[in-house]
Amino acid sequence: MARVRSPWTSALLAVAAALAFVAASSAERDIYPAVAQAKTDLAAALAASAATHKRVIVDFGGNWCPDCHVLDSYFHDSANGPILEANYILVHVNIGRLDENLDIAKRYQIPLRKGVPALAVLGEGGELLYSQRTGEFEAMRGMQSSAVTEFLVRWKRPSS
Repeated sequence: MARVRSPWTSALLAVAAALAFVAASSAERDIYPAVAQAKTDLAAALAASAATHKRVIVDFGGNWCPDCHVLDSYFHDSANGPILEANYILVHVNIGRLDENLDIAKRYQIPLRKGVPALAVLGEGGELLYSQRTGEFEAMRGMQSSAVTEFLVRWKRPSS
């Protein structure tokens, strides 16, 4: 007789798989570069955005943050990778232990006290289009990749 899984069992298995992937990938690489690199990376992304007409996603987080690793894995999965690549330039801003690059977080209206990862979306002129002010992705471990898909589709540049 075939065993039927409940939706909760499937969801828990998906979360466990994502955490296992994060644990394996986080041991291999850091997502967030050195704290001092943020301003340089952001300036380069804004210049590239102006030239390519892509929007910039500024991802505030830290290498210590499991939810940040889950978000990054969702950004680059088979569903979201093509959307991200075609429409955005992704910049990771290392916020240390919530005590670094606070000026950048303030500029883009990111309340770090709400948790990370936290995202801002910038237009090709560097203008702020969106900032996460309520910790929407702070609990990525409990979310599905489709939440990232919805975010990417919602904030991409409208088709001409």
